[in-house]
Amino acid sequence: MAEQRSGGGAESHGGRAAPEHVLVVFPGYHRPWAAWINQRLEAHGVRATLQRWDPPREVPLEDSLGDLLLARGQVLLVLNDWFFELGPRPAGEWNDVLRGFVAAHAERFAAVNLTNRTLLPSTAVLEPVSLWGVGEEEAEVRLLSRLAIEPRRNAGRRLPASALARYPDTPPEIWGDVPRRNPRFTGRDDLLTELQERLMDAERGSAACTLLGMSGIGKTQIAAEYAHRFSPDYDVIWWVNSDDRNVQRDRLGELAVKFALPTGSEPGERIRAVREALRRGDPHARWLVVFDGWDDTDGIDVMLPQGPGHVLITSRNRGWREHTDFLEIPSFDRAESTGYLMRRAPQINAVEADEVAAEFGDVPLPLVQAAAWLGESGMDAPEYLRMVRDGRLSTVDDPAAGDGMPNASLTSWSILINRLRRAQPQAIDILSLCASFAPGRIPLGIVRAYPQAQLPEDLRWMATDLPAWTRALDTLVNYSVLTRETRGPMTTDEIGPHQESIHMHRLVHDIVARLTDGDHRDAHRKAVRTLLAEADPGNPTDSRHWPRYSELLPHLEPSGALRSTDPRIQVAVLNCLRFCDRSGEYKAGIRLAGRIRDEWTAFMDPLAPHMQELTTLEGDILRRYGRFREAYDLDLAQRERLAATGNSDRLGTLQSKISIARDLRFLGQYQESEQLQREALAEARSLLGDTQFLTLVARHNLGVVLRMLGRYQEAYEQDTDTLATCETVLRPHHASTLNSNNAVAQDLRLLGRYREALGRQEANVKLHVKILGPQHLHTLYARSQLALCRRREGGFKEDIGTMMASVLDHLEQAYGRDHYVTLSAVTNYANFLREHGDLDLARELITEAEAGYRALLGPAHPVSTGVLANTALVMQASGERSSALTMLESALAGLTASLGSDHPWVLGCALNATAARNFNGRVVEAAELSRDTLRRARHVLGNEHPLTLSCQVALATDLRGLRETEEAGKLEEDALLTLTRTLGAQHPHTLSARQRNRPYWDFEANL
Repeated sequence: MAEQRSGGGAESHGGRAAPEHVLVVFPGYHRPWAAWINQRLEAHGVRATLQRWDPPREVPLEDSLGDLLLARGQVLLVLNDWFFELGPRPAGEWNDVLRGFVAAHAERFAAVNLTNRTLLPSTAVLEPVSLWGVGEEEAEVRLLSRLAIEPRRNAGRRLPASALARYPDTPPEIWGDVPRRNPRFTGRDDLLTELQERLMDAERGSAACTLLGMSGIGKTQIAAEYAHRFSPDYDVIWWVNSDDRNVQRDRLGELAVKFALPTGSEPGERIRAVREALRRGDPHARWLVVFDGWDDTDGIDVMLPQGPGHVLITSRNRGWREHTDFLEIPSFDRAESTGYLMRRAPQINAVEADEVAAEFGDVPLPLVQAAAWLGESGMDAPEYLRMVRDGRLSTVDDPAAGDGMPNASLTSWSILINRLRRAQPQAIDILSLCASFAPGRIPLGIVRAYPQAQLPEDLRWMATDLPAWTRALDTLVNYSVLTRETRGPMTTDEIGPHQESIHMHRLVHDIVARLTDGDHRDAHRKAVRTLLAEADPGNPTDSRHWPRYSELLPHLEPSGALRSTDPRIQVAVLNCLRFCDRSGEYKAGIRLAGRIRDEWTAFMDPLAPHMQELTTLEGDILRRYGRFREAYDLDLAQRERLAATGNSDRLGTLQSKISIARDLRFLGQYQESEQLQREALAEARSLLGDTQFLTLVARHNLGVVLRMLGRYQEAYEQDTDTLATCETVLRPHHASTLNSNNAVAQDLRLLGRYREALGRQEANVKLHVKILGPQHLHTLYARSQLALCRRREGGFKEDIGTMMASVLDHLEQAYGRDHYVTLSAVTNYANFLREHGDLDLARELITEAEAGYRALLGPAHPVSTGVLANTALVMQASGERSSALTMLESALAGLTASLGSDHPWVLGCALNATAARNFNGRVVEAAELSRDTLRRARHVLGNEHPLTLSCQVALATDLRGLRETEEAGKLEEDALLTLTRTLGAQHPHTLSARQRNRPYWDFEANL
């Protein structure tokens, strides 16, 4: 026949003609194999075409196969046992067609077999060659032999490795906990193809797509299938469970280890390194990161990778449409629903399957449950539907579940749970226990890891009967109630039951909590919170324990741990709060502290030790997050409660004073803060001695407030004394010692001792990086101070801007743009840019800082006022001299009113105001202010301080403008001699004064 001759070609193996064209016919889930076959055929000179195939059930199978023969050449079917369930087909239809139609056109059909399971006997007509379990070279030999193709030498090897399709049995180099492939995944082929096209066609750096839809719609299953189906396109596939932000951060950070990136253990540091590696595409450019269950869009800027790879997100939050490309995940098509039901429950026909699908609205999750139950029980569909509709087995009073799940599906869950209660009651025990955890990732293995915990009688079997434990979990997995956490590329590695974690969807968790027997719920919650306390590592200051704390944290509230009166559990709760504080999870910490307070207030004395500890921690977190007024109100209320008891609790009163003194400092009330801090220090020394930790904290805080008051010499003396004690008592590598060392370097810089400050701060930053990690807030602050030291010392012109930009970027990534330390870095970088001529960016940044501080601190705060001086300098450099003068005079008046006329910030602002007056032709007023400012600077800072010498140079300039040249010359000459002696002849300050450039003062915004 002419149809048969169209596939002819050169004679090859055994006299058979090698085809000129091959149509590779494959189900969607075998795309990796089809892509590999296609490339191998074309490498050997045979043109190939890929045809994804899922013939509609309504079309006779013979017609669908006949359509394939419209293509020229050979039709190669990519087979496994699942291939013959496409449709699905009535029993016997495939055998009939293979024996009849296919046998009649046997020369046009060929097949490869990808399973070791038994195929239909009539498949023999296709003479399938098995590629199961063989290596790539052998698979290629078998493929070519089956199609009578003569191999070419080094075929296709000229292609770069990145262009070669990976052999499907070879996983990506890095495969990160992607859920096991669902062997019953059905349909969604068009959606998966569209998803792949969107990611591939997106611009480099913005290939991110979010799968949006309600719970139970199948988003996670689609994402997992995409990862498996398109795995040959990637060298790295990394799955990030994102239901909980702490788990999400830790999971993404774990990729730093896989990439062998040189980072510490700080989550923020690891995330930064991972995102940078992904952005560069180094060490891998073909990557896929899947964020599963990412509903909170707050962390997009910090967490969302960019670069040459792809990002896939599953979420219920429709807000993702504003940030990424997106695909709305609909319910199943009816054909997908009925096909799935008929494959899982072969006893039902197409009409019955259609009725069941309609009952559940084609929503995948309840369909999965219905199909599992029907398939396991063997019940007829009409009987099943009657049970569903009359609700005879339902224990749910609520007519509908959350997220729009139909009421009938709740009934289906009730049927399933009742059946489990009869057939596998231990699975119900596990479900009931899981309902006392939070949804999402549940560290269920702690049940077996801590057998010493007192489990209720009905749960004790979990700690002793491993086979029953395994069977119960297997049952729940098989019924799609929960999934196990997985390891390895395509399969689950064996892990100990004490390490076992499961994942329970929010919707499933809600339904299980409603439908399982609640008689033991209180006892189960008590067991869970006892287990959480046992699993507490006991040291939240050690970052090595942070992954465990992030795992425990979500389960505190649902287990009732926040309401517990057990001191051991209360300690665990406080340790989780300390973890939030230490790890920088301030938002989570603030919420947790509020919930703890709500619960403990009902039964705990406000002055009980744990309640006082809660207040101290909550205040610390509020301050670290920048909510200074709230921290102050909290601490003030605590002081009033203590005062009402007659101050009998001396230690509590001391802690309260230290906290309030710190609050006052952040609120800009420096004099009041100093007074209270001195009282606290005296009490600490009297009560605890000079070397106890709380005393050292009070000593350090006094140094900080003295620095904020502009009393730099006193601050230096206080800080050096504190540092010496810290080095002796806490040792040099303690975090508090590092902080004290940082304070001494800052004092030296503010005293104008730039070289000493620089040498100390360089060594200090190295210690910060070594001990705390490069991304820790204290480390970033120390690096910011180092940049200022280098700028003031004057010998690092090329590196300072780069360093400032880097510090700012790290702070933004880790702590956000509006954090007060970030705002300080914004201010410092803006000052540097202005000095070096980038006025546009300087104006943009200083405007941002001004608005940020105003929102954070209020317009009357000294820092908010001081930043106006920097804004005025940008305006002045841009030629807006009149406006700059107005702003400087306003800033000078505001700072003088709040700090007094002798504060260094006031003197610096006055220096800038003298220049503004001079530039606006008000030379007499400029000279008057210059003379008064110089007098005050000499009194406050001494004759040799850089700011004093700048005031002296400024006065000389103003006097020269008034033609008082003799005095001007003497002042200028004396200033130059002193600058040369103290800073050096080549220091920028000295050179600028010699060139008669008008000096200025930068406001450094520190809190």
